[in-house]
Amino acid sequence: MMALHKMSASDLARMIAARKVAPSEVMADHLAQIAATNGPLNAVISLRDPDTLMAEARVADDAKPVGWLHGLPMAVKDLCATKGLRTTYGSPLFADFVPAKDDLLAARMRAAGAIFIGKTNTPEWGHGSHSFNPVHGVTRNPYDLAVTAGGSSGGAAAALAARMVPVADGSDMMGSLRNPAAFCNVYGFRPSWGLVPGDAEGDTHLATLATEGPMARTVEDIANLLSVQAGVNPEVPFCREGRDFARALDTGLRGKRIAWAGDWGGAYPFEPGILELCETALRVFTDQGAKVEAIAPPFPAEKLWQAWTTLRAMLNAGGMKALYDDPAKRAQLKPETQWEIEQGRNLTAQAVYEASVIRSRYYAHMARLFTKYDAVVLPTAQVWPFPVEWRWPQSINGIAMDTYHRWMEVVIPVSLIGLTALNVPVGFGANGLPMGMQIAGEVGADAQILAIGQAYHLATDWPAKRPPAL
Repeated sequence: MMALHKMSASDLARMIAARKVAPSEVMADHLAQIAATNGPLNAVISLRDPDTLMAEARVADDAKPVGWLHGLPMAVKDLCATKGLRTTYGSPLFADFVPAKDDLLAARMRAAGAIFIGKTNTPEWGHGSHSFNPVHGVTRNPYDLAVTAGGSSGGAAAALAARMVPVADGSDMMGSLRNPAAFCNVYGFRPSWGLVPGDAEGDTHLATLATEGPMARTVEDIANLLSVQAGVNPEVPFCREGRDFARALDTGLRGKRIAWAGDWGGAYPFEPGILELCETALRVFTDQGAKVEAIAPPFPAEKLWQAWTTLRAMLNAGGMKALYDDPAKRAQLKPETQWEIEQGRNLTAQAVYEASVIRSRYYAHMARLFTKYDAVVLPTAQVWPFPVEWRWPQSINGIAMDTYHRWMEVVIPVSLIGLTALNVPVGFGANGLPMGMQIAGEVGADAQILAIGQAYHLATDWPAKRPPAL
């Protein structure tokens, strides 16, 4: 039998339910893999005592399964509060913070039977797609320890790729479920906004840019974890009903209409080899009967960037005002976070209104586009995984990046209006590093995008085909 830590979460769940394997066996195998691989990667942080974890797993051995995650080890992203388990947000301000209760996402996964073994590393406050912070250090890529695993769900992606966990959660404002998945040869799914709601804290009407969601090595695992995470929170507006997403995976690609947006008409620079690798991956769709068509830029890129940076800055300035207003705490915020807040503090109401109008017009335009196409495909990243010593890429092909996150601009067409999108691995470049592309659908088309992704996965299965040589 295949080693348990190499199996999918869905296969493990089926075996546990059939009592063919015990949660304690699953736990022991994954803890051994963590002990063997986590040291240089630094993906799993705040790891709990192994003896305690084994005791909890043995309790699960004899208990009636309570959900799909019953007895499975999970390390929760360190931006999600977990009861009794240190949650730092990558910030020295919260280096010793132990929450008294779970955030809603953690509560749902715990209620489905997950055993929380620790956390996964993230950039400070999730700002930037490179998982380093002054509390836990840097997370390295399982395919090359000299380069980044991405972020902000970099620890989750690296832990998945290294087979330290069977499935993982993440969150995504600016590509954080997609970019690290691309960098680590796994799947990351950004749900339609409102499908996986957050807690009813702070602003919940204007803050519609970020969402939580699942990451995995198979699309079936993505669908099953999404079914656990999804569902209405009655205290939060604009929520969407959950469902059993795994039941909708058995549809093929024949007759599907796929739009290839490429480099958005030249607006987004890419390092050599990325576009070509994605275009090669598109042949999987055509080989299975889908029609792929290159399209012109659906909307001006500079308008999308204007709206994005304005709304993001507004939310950061508002949500982090108390920390910034305290000089001692402000001094402990990373420079990129301070920059975000300062941009937001200088905004006028008119600027925010204009950004919202741009977002509204773009939403309407994409709604019309999705009457012609089932999905729009874009590369997930504009650069290959870069050296861990960098804070962020300063340029692409000699083109200077004017902000710490401009090099991630290709994710904005999805994030700005809450589209659903699945990162799928597309293989490896000449440098031996992974890459991915985004399959995006209209708001509410989560099941359809997962079905397209499943057909692609069954034809490629890059995570199993080329695991990291740890």
